[in-house]
Amino acid sequence: MGGLADQKFVRKAMKAPMLEADYERDLASRWRETEDEKALHELTTAYMRLVISMATKFRHYGLPVPDLVQEGNIGLMQAAARFEPSREVRFSTYASWWIRSSIQDYVLRNWSIVRTGTTAAQKSLFFNLRRLRAKIEDSGEENLSPDSRKWIADQLGVPERDVDSMASRLHAADRSLNAPMTGETETEWQDLIEDKSATPDKLVEVEHDNARRREWITKAFECLNEREQLIVQKRRLSDDTVTLEVLGRQLGVSKERVRQIEHQALGKLRKALTSIVSDDDLASIIPSP
Repeated sequence: MGGLADQKFVRKAMKAPMLEADYERDLASRWRETEDEKALHELTTAYMRLVISMATKFRHYGLPVPDLVQEGNIGLMQAAARFEPSREVRFSTYASWWIRSSIQDYVLRNWSIVRTGTTAAQKSLFFNLRRLRAKIEDSGEENLSPDSRKWIADQLGVPERDVDSMASRLHAADRSLNAPMTGETETEWQDLIEDKSATPDKLVEVEHDNARRREWITKAFECLNEREQLIVQKRRLSDDTVTLEVLGRQLGVSKERVRQIEHQALGKLRKALTSIVSDDDLASIIPSP
């Protein structure tokens, strides 16, 4: 760990006394039952050496060790919050899982700007691929041999295509979109990315069509009575659709009666709109009753 402050932190953590099982259980009980912060501090301080040890095992991923330690410390605190002293398990055994999980999640979030793995199988592949390749003395190049790919897939219980994909991801570095494609041109990689957003003329066209439909619906609504307008508004024109049962309670009728009124109202709307718009436009405004 770089820096004088980091060195002092490590030395202090390594000097913290080890805990006997009974005393460890007592500290955990005091924190769980009475939220004794002094007990929590003593318990977690004793196992900071475990955090540091685990963090250094992940340093080859190119992330600052102090950051890895900080994430491991978060896992240690989570373990302290969830540990149940009554289960005859040492706190260090329980905390190891939380510390490792917290550090691994941090590595996955920060190792690459491209999300690397989300499922448990993908995470296992990410953290074990290098080790397994070294075990079979694989060259470490991007492309795996068929035998190596199959062996690793069998060991981790994942498809061979996932092994190939992860090997490519681990072999390649992130590339800036602002980087030039070659040294002989000013064209950047981002220049080749398709802009899928709507063009200005398309936005104007959509807004014009929406305004026209609103005008048609407003005019057609005049053929409905107040109750029919309420039902259609709540059931067809609202982002948060209201159920027949809720509307029935609100109007003092059964939900079947609400369904009948809705059906009739849609029929009246369709008839009113038929004289205003074409069949294609009508289908985009209101469904068949």
